[in-house]
Amino acid sequence: MSSIIVQVSAFVLNLIAFGLAVAAEQRRNKATVTPDLAKEYDYYVYDSDVATGYGVGALLLTAAQVVVMLASRCFCCGRGLKPGGSRACALMLFLFSWLTFLVAAACLLAGSVRNAYHTRYRGIFNGDPLSCETLRKGVFAAGAAFTFFTAILSEFYYISYSQSRDAAGDTPYGGSSIGMGPYN
Repeated sequence: MSSIIVQVSAFVLNLIAFGLAVAAEQRRNKATVTPDLAKEYDYYVYDSDVATGYGVGALLLTAAQVVVMLASRCFCCGRGLKPGGSRACALMLFLFSWLTFLVAAACLLAGSVRNAYHTRYRGIFNGDPLSCETLRKGVFAAGAAFTFFTAILSEFYYISYSQSRDAAGDTPYGGSSIGMGPYN
């Protein structure tokens, strides 16, 4: 039977990570071009940098993934699973949950780093227009979407893993020791 504590803690961590990723998308940096007092050059004024913190906070997704992987012994360690549909399903969900986790973590980390990058001063030289470097819209949203997919896949993985583990039962023949008969 799968542990309710593991499922609830992973769900709560994934829910917080999803909420922070959505908040980071809503609070991305926006920049405005402002001339200096002497009108010699232009510079950028960025609004709050809260989205970077939200994006880093959304990496609570890592904690949720660690909780599920420790509870299931990362699928490869621990006692054997019963061959069958539950084990095959658990294997596929394991692989896809790690794939979506890596994509979500990459989006959130790259979005946080890119959002923290600020160009300071740029004058107009040789007629080149100013380039305002900001994070593209949708990076944190993609991270939030993959966080959602990771949450679903990891929950189903843990349930499927638990079903296969419970179906395997105890080790056969009383364990791995040598069976001894009575001495006559």
